[in-house]
Amino acid sequence: MKAILTLGFCALWAANVFGSNEPSAEAFRVLAPAAKEAPVISPYLKYQTEMAWKEDDQRVKSWSEIRTELDLLRVQRELEKNLLAMLGGLPGERTPLHPQITGKIQMNGFHIEKLIFESLPGVYVSALVYVPEDGIKQHPAVLVPVGHAANGKVRYQALCQRLVQRGYVVICWDAVGQGERSQFWDVKAAKSRYNLICAEHAVLGNLAFLANTNLARWEIWDGMRALDYLLTRPEVDAQRINITGTSGGGFQAAHIAALDRRIKVAVPSCYITALPMRIYNRIFKDPDSDPEQDLYGMISNHLDHAGLLLMMYPRPVFVAAAVLDFFPIEGTRKTMREVSELYRRFHHEDRIGWTEGYHDHQYSPENQEAALDFLDRFNRMPERHGLPLVKELDDKTLQCTRTGQVMLDFENARSLMDVIRNYYLEHRNQPAKTLKELYQSELNPRISAWNVAEFGRTAPGRKEIRWEALGRSDFDGATIEKYSLHHSEYLELPLLYIHKAHSGGRRVMLWIGENGKATAQDWPALSKYLGDGYDIISFDPRGLGETRMPYKALSPDDPALAQLDTEHAYVNPLSGVLSDYVYNSLLTGRPYFLQMIDDAAIAMRFFQGHVNPRAEFIVTGTNGAYTLASAISESLPNVELSPRPDAQVIEWSEIVDRKTEIWPIEYLLPGGAYIH
Repeated sequence: MKAILTLGFCALWAANVFGSNEPSAEAFRVLAPAAKEAPVISPYLKYQTEMAWKEDDQRVKSWSEIRTELDLLRVQRELEKNLLAMLGGLPGERTPLHPQITGKIQMNGFHIEKLIFESLPGVYVSALVYVPEDGIKQHPAVLVPVGHAANGKVRYQALCQRLVQRGYVVICWDAVGQGERSQFWDVKAAKSRYNLICAEHAVLGNLAFLANTNLARWEIWDGMRALDYLLTRPEVDAQRINITGTSGGGFQAAHIAALDRRIKVAVPSCYITALPMRIYNRIFKDPDSDPEQDLYGMISNHLDHAGLLLMMYPRPVFVAAAVLDFFPIEGTRKTMREVSELYRRFHHEDRIGWTEGYHDHQYSPENQEAALDFLDRFNRMPERHGLPLVKELDDKTLQCTRTGQVMLDFENARSLMDVIRNYYLEHRNQPAKTLKELYQSELNPRISAWNVAEFGRTAPGRKEIRWEALGRSDFDGATIEKYSLHHSEYLELPLLYIHKAHSGGRRVMLWIGENGKATAQDWPALSKYLGDGYDIISFDPRGLGETRMPYKALSPDDPALAQLDTEHAYVNPLSGVLSDYVYNSLLTGRPYFLQMIDDAAIAMRFFQGHVNPRAEFIVTGTNGAYTLASAISESLPNVELSPRPDAQVIEWSEIVDRKTEIWPIEYLLPGGAYIH
């Protein structure tokens, strides 16, 4: 014990005499720490929301020029063009469906057929077809795409039974990644490697973005092929085709109806809102990743949910909404008033309507009844009131496949991961933009021209940087200066300027850390650069480091995700704050990855405007952050990349080619697989 005490005293004496090996952690902290972990309207969330509203204002202004029905149809064509571009187009060939009826269930007054068809060669779709037995030769038909539920089509059988008992032929199919269509089935564990609600969609959808397409492309195509199948049936009246679905099914219903004019009446439920409001609340109310609902440029291309509805004009449209939904009801009202006014202007006000139920996210019985009444009116069906009784069947009874999974039943079944990879391989030889060209697109903020001045307690303008000095410390002959850069009206960028005394600030190393700016643990490497004559600047990109929202977004669908620690939960690509930030950025057309490069440009502009206008910049990154460092040097002028033998660079093309399932969500870049 005496020897241990002696050693401890000697270590303490040495630390006091010679100093520690690294500065204190406090020397690297710029902003005051959050008081507690809680949901907050972070500056970055406010910035994203305001950007979305400004883009929406531009859309509203452009629509104000619709004076005639020809104007409206011109806008409609432009919306269709933009939507197809965001999807990466649709498959060009309607290949054979090869439908198989694998079973039949007799019910009272109708029967249910178990169907499997191929929407693409090897892409098997499990579905249920509800057929009335009322002696009538032909019936109207309804497509019912499913919302997010682990058992897919089984969850929505009550709605289907109510429709069939009103005299409709109904088809309801499993969305890819749900029900009998898991793409990541673990045979030994008899379950998906991810949950069958949103997580499989996250893995598929993130990969699809890199290939410059969207998971929605194949969800929409499944619905169009389901309609192709319905039209082969003699019981179906091709002139009376309808669609209704709720939540994820409402998303599918809106997009399928927008693009397929064979559908005469559309009734989306619990989906239609205004996307700027969705940006504002999704982290707190619905954090699970669902990339197909966040098409790249959905707001910046002036589409939004109002555009989807306008694409249906002049067909009848009815929207079912829930007042307590996480799809904000205020957005529903805004969108419906806007589109209804255009229907009214051209004398079709009787063809559009909506209903609100005072409840949470569900296709409530009262909303279903209102929707069915609307469908009956436009399908020339008898007037009826109330909902028929239903007899819900269990999952096993409604199972279409032998094994419970199409990927196990069919030897030639293709995973959608393979389909996405093939899409990339088919398009990779087409001309593509360089990263610099992509960065310098029309939404580039041109930061090199921004004004730089000291912060005066007033918010900076959109193209201003206002610096605020927040202290300094000295260590081992070096000075660590702390700054907060206020910019873009709402944002703060914490920045460190590390330099030796009397340095000229000419050769500047831009240090990119994997979790934000440099920390005390990085001091040995920082010291080496200081010794080589560099000044160093390091910063936290928006939404990372000290600008993280101090909140753990809990997945309502997956208890396993909720068990993650705060650090891993924040960056988790299946459900988390950072992934929602990333998807918000896609809606507004400026990917988060490019915004991180913007932050590097802001740091450099500050340095040139405050320290040395003739600074020469070199950039490096630790571990996976070297990918961002490399992108900064490619995108920004006169920035040299410092080589590192241990560098880890993410190649988007390799992620797609290898069908990598999980990778850092902050590096999601639409079309990135084509950038070399």
